[in-house]
Amino acid sequence: MNHRLPLPRVVERAEWNDARAVLLQQEKALTRMKDAVSALRRRMPVVEITSDYRFEGPDGPNSLLDIFDGRPQLIVQHFMFHPDWDAGCDGCSMMAEHVGPLSHLHARNTSFALVSRASLEKLLAYRTRMGWDLPWVSSGGSSFNEDFGVTVDDEEHQAVSVFLRQGDRVFHSWSTFRRGEEPFMQVFDLLDLTPYGRQEDWENSPEGWPQTPAYEWMRRADEYGERTAHACH
Repeated sequence: MNHRLPLPRVVERAEWNDARAVLLQQEKALTRMKDAVSALRRRMPVVEITSDYRFEGPDGPNSLLDIFDGRPQLIVQHFMFHPDWDAGCDGCSMMAEHVGPLSHLHARNTSFALVSRASLEKLLAYRTRMGWDLPWVSSGGSSFNEDFGVTVDDEEHQAVSVFLRQGDRVFHSWSTFRRGEEPFMQVFDLLDLTPYGRQEDWENSPEGWPQTPAYEWMRRADEYGERTAHACH
């Protein structure tokens, strides 16, 4: 551990309590704002999906309806995995590892799946390497990635999309890209609690705080300590 890292201002407990009380009011305002945004999201209109997308899964071909697995709601992580890559995106991998047991989502009638363009063989091999059991299907045989803006000119983009079904009808309700995915990656929220934050060079931090280029530090879970080329950010 580097003991020469800068130290925040040291104060007595009473002054700390006063500063904490001021920050707490801002944190509560942020929570209320999040609730308000979520309320607006629940009132978003939906678009019916009429394309007959086909995906390759471990048990054979799947439709988008099949991926719901009988539940009315579906969250899709558009996992960046180009057909030419031998491993999935490091950032997408970090996000997938934050999902946790799907039983919690299932309790609220919501399914979750990863969707990528790479072949099913590559997806399943990588899933085994990472020790995951998340549902994962290949969209390589359809225009699904292009239609949802996650493959553009043969380049992969990270995103999350939400779908709703009523009977056999499927609707697209919401999508987000780039930093919009951060709420699903708890490591960022945990680091934001610390004095040094995420330690990335875009952050508004005091002079001398440790910082490196955004996302440069990220690795797949089994690659920390290695010098490894990033698949993506």
